Amino acid sequence: MSNYDPEKRSDEPSTQQPDVSKSTAGDASSADAAHDTDNPFATPGTHTPHPNPSISGSRPGSAISSRGSSSGYDYFPRGAYFRSRRVKKGEIERPWIEKKDPREKWMTIIPLIGLFLGCCAVGIIIWDGVRHIAVHKYCKVLDEDFSSWNSNIWTKEVEVGGYGNGQFEMTTDTDENVFVKDGILTIKPTLQNQTILETDYVLDLRGQGCTGSKWTDCVASTNTTNGTIINPVKSGRINSKLGASIKFGRVEVVAKLPAGDWLWPAIWMLPRDNVYGEWPRSGEIDILESRGNNYTYEQGGNDIASSTLHFGPDSDHDGWWRNNVKRKALHTTYAADFNVFGVEWSEKYIFTYINSRLLQVIFTHFDEPFWTYGQFPLADTNGTRLENPWARTQSNTSPFDQDFYVVINLAVGGENGWFRDGKSGKPWLDRSPTSKKDFWNAKDQWYPTWQDGGQMQVKSVKMWQQSGHNGCTA
Repeated sequence: MSNYDPEKRSDEPSTQQPDVSKSTAGDASSADAAHDTDNPFATPGTHTPHPNPSISGSRPGSAISSRGSSSGYDYFPRGAYFRSRRVKKGEIERPWIEKKDPREKWMTIIPLIGLFLGCCAVGIIIWDGVRHIAVHKYCKVLDEDFSSWNSNIWTKEVEVGGYGNGQFEMTTDTDENVFVKDGILTIKPTLQNQTILETDYVLDLRGQGCTGSKWTDCVASTNTTNGTIINPVKSGRINSKLGASIKFGRVEVVAKLPAGDWLWPAIWMLPRDNVYGEWPRSGEIDILESRGNNYTYEQGGNDIASSTLHFGPDSDHDGWWRNNVKRKALHTTYAADFNVFGVEWSEKYIFTYINSRLLQVIFTHFDEPFWTYGQFPLADTNGTRLENPWARTQSNTSPFDQDFYVVINLAVGGENGWFRDGKSGKPWLDRSPTSKKDFWNAKDQWYPTWQDGGQMQVKSVKMWQQSGHNGCTA
């Protein structure tokens, strides 16, 4: 450790003057002059005294020896910096310049290889998608802009059955629930007449234009004794069965989904003729299904859209789970604005999309029979053998090889699990005999959420028939 005192300068007067002879001082001065050029701490144009080992050793009374240095350099002037005299400027060895590490080139080669392989993978994915999607020619079947209600194309369904899902709405043909205004079709849910929900009452739609095929589609009742009630909500469902259907082709619906708890909007397709039997033997194409609940709902609210195909030998064996896919809206919801919900369908594939054919939801290749694709068991729970309803066609496309029409509706609630029990404050249980009444009793919770945007709006519906089918020769 150095004994250098930075507060004591060399030019300060010493209390003890050295007794040095002129000749000795002269020798010291000569030595200092000789060392000036080598002193790294010397200021140009000045003389910096250097200690002389002979003086420090022979003159113990001198100022130099009194500093107690044994190295000969006993202090550093203020403002000086260190510079080695052993290594000259420009003489530092830099071997990496003249001889590079042979492994260094791989730092460039490896990322380039990764980039190349990534580009190849993307190209293969695009090529594989394009090769399965042929460029078809189409004939336009429907171009509905809802400038007015066209009863030659559309039918307002009237029924209370809910397509077997135990839905809580009855569908009407009134302008209260389905109407066209300013070029937009609106399906709006409203509350049922409270009187027929609180007193014993039988609602029979068979004489009021019921469009259902079963007794349960047309008749409902309120029984104050057992707690059953008539459907507590009125809403709407329309279909194009009367005037527009396609066998292979495209459908695009421009719609804005509703916002409100327990609302269930859907855009789907059903077979015009049940060639293979009752649902789901003849198939169902769900272009869109969603929920009106907001993004906090555990199963996904109106920020989620899903698509699927329904097919199977009976209602207990439905292969929907093989291709049910959900698509999340990006930083928004499907209730915030209008979106295009579409399907493209051919003999080789079917896929649904949102806004662009590139933004696909489901994509199903018809590369194996649907009986195999559905992975159905050999028998049901009672041991009865399940029969393949499409075996006679020997086609990979069946049951999706028939004419299908479009259905648009806004359902409410239900007992089929679309809204799972115990999720996000669901006020009813699916298997409860009083589920509709329990839902109605909670109307103060859910009805206020319908006030702003609790309706489904549709701007247009377009349908194209693929050339070579149903007389299309485009």
